[in-house]
Amino acid sequence: MPLGGHAGFAGVSIGTAEPLSQAGVSAEKILLDGEAIQRSLTRIAHEIVEGNPDLERVALVGIHTRGVPLAQRLRRLIGELSGREVRLGSVDITFYRDDVQVRGGEAPIHSQPVVRATKLDFPLEGMTCVLVDDVLYTGRTIRAAIEALFDYGRPERVQLACLADRGHRELPIRPDYIGKNLPTAREERVQVQLVEIDEVDQVLLIPASEEASSG
Repeated sequence: MPLGGHAGFAGVSIGTAEPLSQAGVSAEKILLDGEAIQRSLTRIAHEIVEGNPDLERVALVGIHTRGVPLAQRLRRLIGELSGREVRLGSVDITFYRDDVQVRGGEAPIHSQPVVRATKLDFPLEGMTCVLVDDVLYTGRTIRAAIEALFDYGRPERVQLACLADRGHRELPIRPDYIGKNLPTAREERVQVQLVEIDEVDQVLLIPASEEASSG
């Protein structure tokens, strides 16, 4: 009989039971459920309204993929709170590992964000553009999105709203509006799932062991 310490069947254990995360059971942890996501977005919407008295000059710009439905939800919430409809746009950023050249022509060590397309159907001059993303991590996505904005015009201000901030910044970027701070290890992953794309609202923490097994 093996003495690996794994949980046995029918509630019977052999040796010392290991935590579920070590027992071959999915260790995904729900950090935010649908209600928590809704509360976070409602609070962010309130803060945007309070921080921007002239909503006629505010535009929400969602970062693909999940920043776009989040921006749409915030727009609805802001409309319910203020009776005014802010403008809405999007920035499409795709990550590539090998096709972004760095000094010396070598491939970059980390995957790099590349701005592929944007949809901004309004002039940026004089506007406060609130970039909306699901998870703030190193800051490289946000830097690329800011560069995209300035290719299309000169907004008066750029603000940042994120559903979750997991830390580990590599650039000096800080959100103006944040739903939840989520301390994580670098090798872990925070996965946001939204009804519009994933048919469920939740934020998951994917542990390092699962990340390694999934490639």
